[in-house]
Amino acid sequence: MTTSTCNILADLDPATLDPAALDLGVPRGARVIVAMSGGVDSSVAAALVKAAGYDAVGVTLQLYDHGEAIQRKGACCAGQDIQDARNVADRIGIPHYVLDYEDRFSQEVIDDFADTYLAGATPIPCVRCNERVKFRDLLSTARQLGGAAMATGHYIRRVVGPAGPELRRAADPEKDQSYFLFSTTREQLDFLRFPLGGLPKAATRALAAKFDLPVAAKPDSQDICFVPNGDYAQVVARMRPEASAPGDIVTLRGEVLGRHPGVVHYTVGQRRGLGVATGDPLYVVKIDAARREVVVGPREALRVAQIRLKDVSWIGDGDLADAAAREAPIGVKVRSTRPPAPARLVRSGDPAQSVAVALDTPEEGVSPGQACVFYGDDGERVLGGGWIVGAEPMIAAA
Repeated sequence: MTTSTCNILADLDPATLDPAALDLGVPRGARVIVAMSGGVDSSVAAALVKAAGYDAVGVTLQLYDHGEAIQRKGACCAGQDIQDARNVADRIGIPHYVLDYEDRFSQEVIDDFADTYLAGATPIPCVRCNERVKFRDLLSTARQLGGAAMATGHYIRRVVGPAGPELRRAADPEKDQSYFLFSTTREQLDFLRFPLGGLPKAATRALAAKFDLPVAAKPDSQDICFVPNGDYAQVVARMRPEASAPGDIVTLRGEVLGRHPGVVHYTVGQRRGLGVATGDPLYVVKIDAARREVVVGPREALRVAQIRLKDVSWIGDGDLADAAAREAPIGVKVRSTRPPAPARLVRSGDPAQSVAVALDTPEEGVSPGQACVFYGDDGERVLGGGWIVGAEPMIAAA
């Protein structure tokens, strides 16, 4: 039977919640570093850690600093967010530090974002931020600050199983962030804690009011934090002008239907905004960045049976290669909003990659650059995942 170190608050009424019920699996009084973004979730996580008797220390990352983003509502990690985190730390009475991670964030996240679009793929910068900045660089800093653990406001559960900590989907399916945390390593999971994983968002809001936090009514962030006004194409065009070079829109057979203003404006599965018509609905099936071609076709051309991956991570039981050799059944998500679909791990035909994913039922709109996240057969435990580099379509594209 598994037990959880951070799910003990689940289903409790915030009005009667005893903060001492939060058990982070380290001794009371131990130092716990809390990653504070300035939003409601991380602020409540900090308040809970403090109220439960731990030596909470808040840390906020300054990730970027460009004009319109400083005051833009609905962003994350902007100048106002740093001030909000500082105000929350003052309210609950904990030390608070701001770390300048701008260079790291620019190199590891923003550059990757632009390069991925330039290559004709669709990036997920939030995964890269968690993977390369928060759960790598910040976690290292948290250890240097004497932390026994690091807590975040993510909606995901850390459960201690027979072989050690496991990662599981959040209790609130609408807020579950497991898709964005698939590359978390076993070593990181030993150190990380997620106090909100067992709570619905409404309870988090109620706790923010109970703790009288100055961000209790602050809206959730919605946009990519470093993209002013949500116009990602403008950001990519400024950084990689060649992504806005015009090219042809072609059919599966290579017939030219029209012109496009740059591959940055398109993603696999897209239907709207193509600017061409044949009498039947058309979808983006493939993006050939090298030839500056956007390949379109009927919806059935989006159906794929096998997914090719790179940079695969594994936190399931046993060895990844063994799981692929026996074609272990798993659930996979190829979009954050989709439920896990039944699939199997299989050996990759590419000697450079260890595994691929064979889908029990073909999926649509599988886009290079997105993540393919593995779940256990219960659909709850996160087993790892990889980055999609391609797929085997049921109908071949040009």
